[in-house]
Amino acid sequence: MKFQMTLSSTPKSPRLIQCASPWSMHDWPSRRREWALAQKLDAIDAAGFDGVCAYVTPELKAGADQRGLVLMSGFDCGDLAVAKPRLEAQKKLGVHFINIQLLNHDTPPEKAAVMAVRLIKLSRSLELGVHIEVHRDTATETPEKFTEIVRLYQKATREIMPVTWDHSHFAISKHVMPKDYSARLLAWPESIQHSQMFHLRPFNSQHCQVPVTDGRGRPTPEFCDYLAFVEDLFTLWLKGPRPGNTLWTCPELGMSHGYHVSTNPHPWPDAIAARKAYAGAWRRALKRAP
Repeated sequence: MKFQMTLSSTPKSPRLIQCASPWSMHDWPSRRREWALAQKLDAIDAAGFDGVCAYVTPELKAGADQRGLVLMSGFDCGDLAVAKPRLEAQKKLGVHFINIQLLNHDTPPEKAAVMAVRLIKLSRSLELGVHIEVHRDTATETPEKFTEIVRLYQKATREIMPVTWDHSHFAISKHVMPKDYSARLLAWPESIQHSQMFHLRPFNSQHCQVPVTDGRGRPTPEFCDYLAFVEDLFTLWLKGPRPGNTLWTCPELGMSHGYHVSTNPHPWPDAIAARKAYAGAWRRALKRAP
């Protein structure tokens, strides 16, 4: 039975929500015969996902509702005047959690922090849960820039900035090796624990997206290294205040923007395998957390 999420509901036990991205299904099952949206939603439902992660359209909303899938949204933000109608449109379509890729790689942290303060203030006036994503080609693309932005945000608001955590970008910017994943990438415990959106993109020290499987159903060594990190990440979150007692995640695996290497298996079967592996990591983390 699917978890029915409402804005006022807080589950008694910690809950992991896993949302699939249609981005994982580009050119699936082939470039010439890519599935229509209805087929993609059927597959997301059949694979056991709780919801969909994408900028929500009326068509997507109708299809998700029909299948009992929840929605998690996101978009780029370079202008507050442009962001406002987008936020309002997403709210009308029933979205609460919205991921924002903030400004550009060369935006000074001072300017980015001011925008983050205004944007989150606006989102809260609309009763939305906006999070700022750690992401390449945005103001938060390096640990140093990100740390300064969250410091300035906290100085201005006396609050911890809600963050969509995608650790893959930090990992490759610093070429972090597997033995150091948790020590170096969980270095912002309060920020991680006060956030409710994680994009779980498997990475290693050199590649922002590594394959989950070898194409024959077996997990790759690189994914096994990453999965150990995910379990530590979940455990850290569970030891915190657990906002809403619910963590919203997406196995962030896609075909475009240079993430996919041509010799890797297609991301969609890998996303299905990742969902199962993350569910296992969550169960183990629940046993480790108090």
